[in-house]
Amino acid sequence: MKRLIVFDLDGTLAPSKSPPDVVISLLLHDLLGMVKVAIISGGSWPQFQMQLLPKLHADESLDNLYLLPTCGTQFYRHEEAWTRLYSEELSPVEKAKILASLQQALEVTGLAPERAWGDVIEDRGSQITLSALGQRAPLEEKERWDPDFSRRKRIAAALEPLIPEFSVRIGGATSIDVTKPGIDKAYGIRKLRDILEIPLSEMLFIGDALFEGGNDYPARQARVDCIPVRGPDDTKLVIETILACFGGDGEAEAAAPERQREGATPEEAEAAAPAQAA
Repeated sequence: MKRLIVFDLDGTLAPSKSPPDVVISLLLHDLLGMVKVAIISGGSWPQFQMQLLPKLHADESLDNLYLLPTCGTQFYRHEEAWTRLYSEELSPVEKAKILASLQQALEVTGLAPERAWGDVIEDRGSQITLSALGQRAPLEEKERWDPDFSRRKRIAAALEPLIPEFSVRIGGATSIDVTKPGIDKAYGIRKLRDILEIPLSEMLFIGDALFEGGNDYPARQARVDCIPVRGPDDTKLVIETILACFGGDGEAEAAAPERQREGATPEEAEAAAPAQAA
């Protein structure tokens, strides 16, 4: 049995920059009642606060949840409130070089967007992130822009020689993440090992970008057992299977109607119907 289940966020628990649906929320709540859970994402802490936290059940189960924004360069745990344990901040000089290099890479490749929704380059403190269509781009636009990763690979290839002292990784649907060298999801996983005193062999990582070059790939390199998924629907099946292995008795299905009455929208209640019928 694994003692810690680690998830990617965008593309795994939820669509890019979107909240998880009610079924994922219910399944996560049940999972937290049985095992420790961590979520690692390239997103910033404010993105976690907007996208994820409102969908979590605010009860004692949160004490089993650990959140690692910006690819593990920050670490939050719940102790009556969310508390940050560390943050690997970039210096002003480092940030300036990364920002200039990202702009140069866009110009050299000819991939600067004709239209952007929000900031294209975002300073996340411990990470600089390029979101090619902007931070608030519609999901359908993101999905159309680079489905085969070829555009982001071109930008990354132009960027890496400009900043060889930093780590450059393809992130979400349109993003590239830049951090200090050696700071990636493997770093976050090792931090989980050290802080929680759980060996890597007792962890399981679930993500949608476990291919070489993807921002989940460092989890494989850390020698953690991994399960690749293609999206939240696959993740639901994985969590249901894990719950069954832990001897779960269908608590998510049994509790769903009551939880829907307590705060789910009609759309969320309808989305939960497949889980109740499963």
